Amino acid sequence: MTTIDDTINQWLRDAHAMEEQAEQMLESQSSRIENYPELAARIKRHLEETQSQLERLERCLERRGAATSAMKDLTAKASAMMQGLSSMMAGDEVMKGALASYAFEQFEIASYRILITAAETAGDIETARLCEEICREEEAMAADLADMIPELTRSYLTRENADLDEAKR
Repeated sequence: MTTIDDTINQWLRDAHAMEEQAEQMLESQSSRIENYPELAARIKRHLEETQSQLERLERCLERRGAATSAMKDLTAKASAMMQGLSSMMAGDEVMKGALASYAFEQFEIASYRILITAAETAGDIETARLCEEICREEEAMAADLADMIPELTRSYLTRENADLDEAKR
């Protein structure tokens, strides 16, 4: 029979795999958005946060007597790689990347809120505190992306229009 602690450990492994996927997605995006410096800088900063989140989750799992799941981590990285490759084929890659990133941030936020509640229910205040900390970082990234989307869209459309004008000449 599965205990609450077993479930929390499973969800922490899932969170670790999710952050592995995020790291791969962010690395893929950051290498191809040089025309969008504000977005590139924010993605770079969130990549550093994500790498820190991975380390913190590993320490949390270790403290709880559990380990990461190599299979889940590998599957998550492969999924992110496939998404990156499919986005590269789209002419509006930066817009699709912004959309995917915003949606993924919301997924992460919900995952950490679940973990916070589970940890609090189990009386594991340290895990709850860690997940709250990470959740705040994810919420900040989601808010920044939401704030950037209008200008990113205008910038993309301006570039796209300029490219069409150039092609007509």
